[in-house]
Amino acid sequence: MSRPNVLLIITDQHRPDHLGFGGNPIVQTPTLDALAARSMQFTNAFVANPLCQPNRCSMLTMRYPSVHGTRHNGIALDWDANTFVRRLRSSGYRTGLVGKGHFQNFELFPEIARRQFDFSHDEQARLTGLPGTDGWDRYESIAGHLAEDIVFPDDYYGFDHVEIVSNHGDQCTGNYVGWLREKGHDWHDVAGLDNAEWTLPEWDQVRKPSMPPELYPTTYVAERSVDWIESRAGDDGPWFLQCSFPDPHHPFTPPGDYAHMYDPADVEVPRTFNDPHTRSAAHIQRIVGGRGNITSSPDLQAPDEHQLRHAMAFEYGAITMIDDAVTNVLDALERSGQADDTIVIFTSDHGDMFGDHGLLLKMFVHYDGVLRVPFTITGPGIGAGTTDSLCNTLDLGETVLDLCGVDSYYGSQGLSLTPILDDPTVELRRELLIEEDQIRDGIRAGVQPRMRTLLTTEARITRYQNLDYHDLYDLENDSDELENRWDDPSSAGLRTEMVERLAEMMIACANPSYRPNYIA
Repeated sequence: MSRPNVLLIITDQHRPDHLGFGGNPIVQTPTLDALAARSMQFTNAFVANPLCQPNRCSMLTMRYPSVHGTRHNGIALDWDANTFVRRLRSSGYRTGLVGKGHFQNFELFPEIARRQFDFSHDEQARLTGLPGTDGWDRYESIAGHLAEDIVFPDDYYGFDHVEIVSNHGDQCTGNYVGWLREKGHDWHDVAGLDNAEWTLPEWDQVRKPSMPPELYPTTYVAERSVDWIESRAGDDGPWFLQCSFPDPHHPFTPPGDYAHMYDPADVEVPRTFNDPHTRSAAHIQRIVGGRGNITSSPDLQAPDEHQLRHAMAFEYGAITMIDDAVTNVLDALERSGQADDTIVIFTSDHGDMFGDHGLLLKMFVHYDGVLRVPFTITGPGIGAGTTDSLCNTLDLGETVLDLCGVDSYYGSQGLSLTPILDDPTVELRRELLIEEDQIRDGIRAGVQPRMRTLLTTEARITRYQNLDYHDLYDLENDSDELENRWDDPSSAGLRTEMVERLAEMMIACANPSYRPNYIA
């Protein structure tokens, strides 16, 4: 059999239980449900890091953020980093990226960067050892032009065709801006908060944009992906396409009828919404103590029930729009006669608290809601089924390489999941390491925050650098993570075991590069 094509569909900040096949009784996702029904579904798929840029770079490199260097948003991935897409490309695959990449820093606006990094070029040079003008001027120039005219290298981390969408919701930029202009619309006249048709009065992250669905970024990603797939129909060799939607990440801005498709009164508030947090980490208690006082910050928030219901209803609208867009992409596979030769993978880069434990968004917590992601694989020779075997972001690339008959490279920390595709009961991992480094000290640690988590099917431990409190949950008896047992004397044995396993896992996952070539 000839080598298969690969279509990787990624959504952004998307929980698996906000999908029909993930058990949600309200949100309508018929196309993704049908895709999952003919796929191997991984119900215990987790991230290496619950933030966009670090985890997307881990997906690409098959390495932990502490190893590839993009430890938090705002650190561009090393241009020379090896990636599974580069391995595909060097083996004869045509490779494309349409939508959100988030491997570089033109994903944000310069004014946001200035707020996050409030220091001069000279200070930057002192702190980083880099020339003070290197990077920032380029960054501001790119963002100032909405990244629409950026020229990508022939090998963009392995992609030979790139059409970027930066940012999220109705404020997306990148090549999408030029597409809008081709359709006769200026970005400044249709995008962002200033052009919103309706906004939730107490939280501007929930709004209906004035742009119609046919101009929305989700439509752009689908339309350009369809064109790329159809243009490959006559190729002799195989291809890989990453079709990457920037939704349903906040702001929650579904256009047209999608905005009011779901009634906030009908959505189901999570059963842990009223978690009292009596033994939760201090920073979580502080956030929950300010319930209802939410802002436009991307940080973890504590909405009241009214705010949560509206956010969830609008997010559901964005998800259904993605489902409709995926319909068009999969139809292009069928129409072009390539469906039988194509592996289709669906996943997301991380989750969102979305009401679990009374919280919304992400950062500074490692509850299940931000760690677990949807993950399905189907294609030639892959049977349908469900597995609860542990896997994480690092494993996606290794699995693609294995299925495509392409060798991996030294330094990859992922595992091929093909044994599980053959037998869903196979267990490749007993535990997972999850990292998180942050820019701002949102937990009042007195240092740049770092969190490390060890996750098993039985328990979770999360340690915060420079703090005297941590998380320990007995998942066998407390699957909802309601009782932090860190200081519970009866859980001392579990605590000791998990601390030791976390230490062992951190040693095992330290940087394996470079490989020695001589005994010196």
